[in-house]
Amino acid sequence: MDLEKTILRKVGEAIGRFQMIKDGDRVAVGLSGGKDSVTLLEALIHLSRKAPVAFTVCAFTIEQGKFLRPIEPMGAWLRERGIDWTYYHDKPSHRLLDEQPDHGCDLCSRYRRRAVYEVVSGLGANVIAFGHTADDFCEAFLRNAMFTGRISALPPVTMSGDNQFRLIRPLCFVTEELTTRFAESLGAPVIPCGCSQKTGTVRKQIRGLFADIEREHPNLRQNLLAAMGNLQPERLLDPRYLVPGAAAPPRMEELLPVLRD
Repeated sequence: MDLEKTILRKVGEAIGRFQMIKDGDRVAVGLSGGKDSVTLLEALIHLSRKAPVAFTVCAFTIEQGKFLRPIEPMGAWLRERGIDWTYYHDKPSHRLLDEQPDHGCDLCSRYRRRAVYEVVSGLGANVIAFGHTADDFCEAFLRNAMFTGRISALPPVTMSGDNQFRLIRPLCFVTEELTTRFAESLGAPVIPCGCSQKTGTVRKQIRGLFADIEREHPNLRQNLLAAMGNLQPERLLDPRYLVPGAAAPPRMEELLPVLRD
């Protein structure tokens, strides 16, 4: 399997299916320092050179005081490749660490979201790309069903609250197994975040559940991804959709070849 071609095909399929990028867009990639966002950045740069629509790519990193190693090697690697990269040291996030060291993920996310919009506003970008993978989509789907009572996951494309930015997740068909191998092949310096080292989180528990089930059912993530695009609401418990004679949603057989490799 040609790893690069596989990832580019899956990213291209996501962009086309959900109309993530349009002619003239400037896409700012949120570079977290991890393997997923590095893979996303590289894929979008490749696609920007040969896609039928013209768009440009830049990258930015929000420093919230949680990187476990200095970010400088990542910056040097990006500069060597001629990539337009902005590094932003978010002072409010650092104050949050000092004042509320045990704050939860939700509060940290709100601080990061504010910083992201502030930075991207100065980059002339109208699209923000995040490195959420197929694994993240599956985990969100299961987490919401089990802990919030909602059938919901991550949107592949949406708009910011003020409609200023289009938010996209082009890795929705790409697994972390692929991003790990691809980032290693690039020789990119991966800078881990302290949050990823936490134990006992719901996310880690769900990943453990996936790993256990996939020993006997290796297509679990593929099936969950297909299910997110093949809704049958008339067979659920929401009375808004229990209409006699309602048409069944389209099947997703055409999606499965994209998910399989």
